[in-house]
Amino acid sequence: MIYLDNGATSFHKPPAVARAMARAMARCANPGRGGYGAAMAAAEEVFRCREAAAGLFGCKPEQVVLTCNCTHGLNVAIRTLVEPGDRVVISGFEHNAVTRPLHAMGAKVEVVARRLFDWEEALESFEKALKKKPKAAIFTHVSNVFGYILPVEQMAWLCRQYGVPFIIDGAQSAGALPLSLDGLGAEFIAMPGHKGLLGPQGTGLLLCGRSPQPLLFGGTGSESARQEMPDFLPDRAEAGTLNVPGFAGLAAGLAYLRRVGMENIAFREQMQAKRCVAGLKKLGFTAYGGPCQLGTVSFLPGMDCEEAAAMLAGKGIAVRAGLHCAPLAHESAGTLATGTVRVSFGHDASDGQTNQFLIAAAALH
Repeated sequence: MIYLDNGATSFHKPPAVARAMARAMARCANPGRGGYGAAMAAAEEVFRCREAAAGLFGCKPEQVVLTCNCTHGLNVAIRTLVEPGDRVVISGFEHNAVTRPLHAMGAKVEVVARRLFDWEEALESFEKALKKKPKAAIFTHVSNVFGYILPVEQMAWLCRQYGVPFIIDGAQSAGALPLSLDGLGAEFIAMPGHKGLLGPQGTGLLLCGRSPQPLLFGGTGSESARQEMPDFLPDRAEAGTLNVPGFAGLAAGLAYLRRVGMENIAFREQMQAKRCVAGLKKLGFTAYGGPCQLGTVSFLPGMDCEEAAAMLAGKGIAVRAGLHCAPLAHESAGTLATGTVRVSFGHDASDGQTNQFLIAAAALH
């Protein structure tokens, strides 16, 4: 199988990830719940993951809250900054993990930065919205539909200039592009463990520039006599038992990224995305590409997208079709009625993958 659905989850993982998970299953109990060897081993595994993430993403280990996934982290962040009826600015390429919590809270949402691969329009419209002093701003680093890299450094600077707290969704960029909590000055940066960080499903990270409001309440292994959640990180946002094998695997994924170099992964992804766009256009398809693009390409196959994806699957090519849980992004790009077929490269992006995909895509005509 040629796997080109890394926008959903990375696959295959580095072998060290599975080994780390199996080792944790064999030797680890519950962290923070005892002073015996198996509990201490679990605490060490969890801290190893926290410490590795802090080193990669410009923060202190205690600022790394371990979550179930990126959606979990975004919900914590949004509920910390936003109250019902608040005005919030978001980009035109947000995932439902951002828009649905805002909708559920009754927030007043202003959508800006709606043109694909257009940084000038993004910054101009974003600054105009910030001048109205919204309660918060939320923006994705990279569109999960089109691979569009938004100008987050400049957007972060504008937020700081206008005194607007902000959240970054790093779901599609973490593991390939630089992200620094301290450097960007974000209130929160959320990311999944199972995509570019190469960890298993059921893991995620929330980098906290401020103390979050707890989303879950329960045991933390600390300050057990109190009925309030602890007021310090990371315990304040980590109620219940952590996924120790999962975070052991995530630590192994982070170690792999450090060895290989995220800049090398980004280079591979971007090179194959360019080759993919060029090849699809040569075949006569409408393909979405631009100068600020990571490893994800969307195209219109000239037939029903789901049917096209099924045909590609029959030829051993794994892609995704539809709206990709991001109808707002499709609305911005004008593809809401049809959806797209999405090709998303990962850490193992190669000429061979792209070549095999384009050979299979030629048969869609």
